[in-house]
Amino acid sequence: MIPLRGTAEIASRLEVAAAGCILLVEAPDEFTKAIEAAISPEQTLRTTEARALRSIKEPFDLIVLWQESRVGSQSVLEAAAKRLAPDGRLWVATALRKVSGSRTPAIHRLDLADLKKAFEKPGLVADREARLSAWHVAHRFTRRRCEETPRRLSGRAPRGREGA
Repeated sequence: MIPLRGTAEIASRLEVAAAGCILLVEAPDEFTKAIEAAISPEQTLRTTEARALRSIKEPFDLIVLWQESRVGSQSVLEAAAKRLAPDGRLWVATALRKVSGSRTPAIHRLDLADLKKAFEKPGLVADREARLSAWHVAHRFTRRRCEETPRRLSGRAPRGREGA
């Protein structure tokens, strides 16, 4: 059993009310029940295991992926990013490094640096985090906005560096 924070607090931090279609991947039962209690009748909720994620084709406004271990995480993270709606939010819940309640050994746990690296290619950037339990934190990723996109230099040398 995972000692989650309150349902209202989790729903508020993850901005559940703003999402029309929600996908939970590998979420613990306690977390799924909390989200079910927080959604309105107009919202849709779908749950899946990580291995079945590739069979889902439609985009989602909100995806919460529960992934503690680095082992096998790359393909799951890529699949989740592909199912994210253009203005959607992807939250990845991971186990904190210095806690002893997690099933995954600390050396094999995903951290923010791993997630940033995995989501760099699909253009997702980390912009927020939320504590879900005493042992878990979720990191939010959204699509990079145009103004955040790094400028590409032309084939010319930067100013002040001619001949260098």
